[in-house]
Amino acid sequence: MPAFRKGRYQARFATTPKDLRAAQRLRWLAFRGCAEEGLDADAFDPRCAHVLIEETRLGTLVCCFRILPLQGGAEIGQSYAAQYYELSALAGFQGKMVEMGRFCLHPSWHDPDILRVAWGAMTRYVDDNGVELLFGCSSFAGIEAGAYLDAFAMLKERHLAPRRWLPRVRAPEVFRFARVLRRRKPDARRAMLGMPPLLRSYLVMGGWVSDHAVVDRDMGTLHVFTGLEIRAIPPARARLLRGVAG
Repeated sequence: MPAFRKGRYQARFATTPKDLRAAQRLRWLAFRGCAEEGLDADAFDPRCAHVLIEETRLGTLVCCFRILPLQGGAEIGQSYAAQYYELSALAGFQGKMVEMGRFCLHPSWHDPDILRVAWGAMTRYVDDNGVELLFGCSSFAGIEAGAYLDAFAMLKERHLAPRRWLPRVRAPEVFRFARVLRRRKPDARRAMLGMPPLLRSYLVMGGWVSDHAVVDRDMGTLHVFTGLEIRAIPPARARLLRGVAG
């Protein structure tokens, strides 16, 4: 994915240790919400490509995420998500896969164009590399499921993974929303207000989720496994994404 610009923003790969540290600092700020400077780093970082979205005039890093490419379902156990979800069903997936992880936005920047440029960068990577499945963990802030019951009810009602790909429980602490909320009808407005922006983007493209959320006390989040089969993206949405990527 060559660097490209759209409006005020530029998307590019991290190419130096300094770039990687900048991404890790932004992740610390976004995930930990801590004024003290620190780095969010783990053992997956050296295996990933890191995408930086910068405001071009000031050079401010406003968004970042990382990409872990896999040749197919046989490698799904090497992913970050496999620590938390039992993903043997996806071992049979034929085609290249990419795990999109550690996605975050600078908490002081709220321009919706940032998310558009991020998806444009991801679209360019997917097209250039023949990727057929994009997946990752989509996080809700906090670990109290009660704050998101309508969102989880909507996921249960409209967006569960196809049975052939459905992730199973692996983590020691989960919220089995598809079971617990099986009779709850979601309030659509409250559901969408509670849905994280990244997850909303996946869903409008035809993405699907696990039937349970993992309680991640270390990160202070609830997250759901999220998958997107590239061929299932609605044609109109694909054209919009490629318009940004082009």
